[in-house]
Amino acid sequence: MTAPAQPASVRERRAPRSAGLAGIAFSLLFVVYAVLLAARPPAGLTEAGLVDWFETTAKGPITVATLYVAPFAGIAFLWFLAVVRDRIGTNEDRFLSTVFLGSGLLFVAMFWASAAAVASLVAANRLDGAPPLSATTLETFRSLSFSFLFVLAARAAAVFMIVTSTIALRSAIFPRWLVIAGYVIALVMLLSLALLQWIVLLFPGWVFVLSLIILNNEIGVVRADPSGASDPAL
Repeated sequence: MTAPAQPASVRERRAPRSAGLAGIAFSLLFVVYAVLLAARPPAGLTEAGLVDWFETTAKGPITVATLYVAPFAGIAFLWFLAVVRDRIGTNEDRFLSTVFLGSGLLFVAMFWASAAAVASLVAANRLDGAPPLSATTLETFRSLSFSFLFVLAARAAAVFMIVTSTIALRSAIFPRWLVIAGYVIALVMLLSLALLQWIVLLFPGWVFVLSLIILNNEIGVVRADPSGASDPAL
């Protein structure tokens, strides 16, 4: 028997909550990814010592980060991106929405490229007959990964924050203080990442706060209209 169609108001209320949960999931997973990849070898290691350090210290965390954490973090952000765009609704501007969507997709692409570059260090050594890992290969792929994440993905994230803040400023869908914070963080990320790489963590922090606001708004809507709160899908 086909289930009855849900009222439009129920479907609309479900989307913001999904966006909030997805944004929180992305924020936490992204921070975990960054922490797992944060290990640095001790100074003064020889080439053989560097490879040995990677095999004994960094290989495990990198495997978890790139094969398990990064894919789900990217998927969570895509869900967050889609439902925030739905929340913008009739306030959407074609020009801004194009940049909004493009910058969000570019961020995920660069983020996954960063993870793929480091994951290749793990996957290559699992192939039968693969040559042993060298210090040159290790440094090359780690540098490539950091360039994807801290240079390209971070800039795409900054553009995403600027566009989202501009749309929110015009439509007043988010608090003004969060909009201003978005502009400031985006400017810092555009100009300072070459010197301060950990500034990239300001982006998931901003997404986390935005997600909490979306969830709080959703709770307020449900309390104001108890008739939709009993729906098990919410």
